[in-house]
Amino acid sequence: MAEKIRTLETEKKNLLLEVDGLKKQAESKATALESEVSMLREEVESFKTLLGLKDLTDLDPPAPKPEKVEKGKSKFNILK
Repeated sequence: MAEKIRTLETEKKNLLLEVDGLKKQAESKATALESEVSMLREEVESFKTLLGLKDLTDLDPPAPKPEKVEKGKSKFNILK
């Protein structure tokens, strides 16, 4: 019984070390992503300045104009 308890305590210790390592990896990746997002935001601002845009919606293509449909007709040919 005492051997099983020692084994479980050792396993618990190893798992806690593994969890701690995973937390450090996650924090490192989160920091790297935050840095990348910050750099991308700076790039966007630079592009907006270079292009003389107020915001990136100025780059959106114009919305398509609705098609005119003659009264009594459908633009879909469901029934032939």
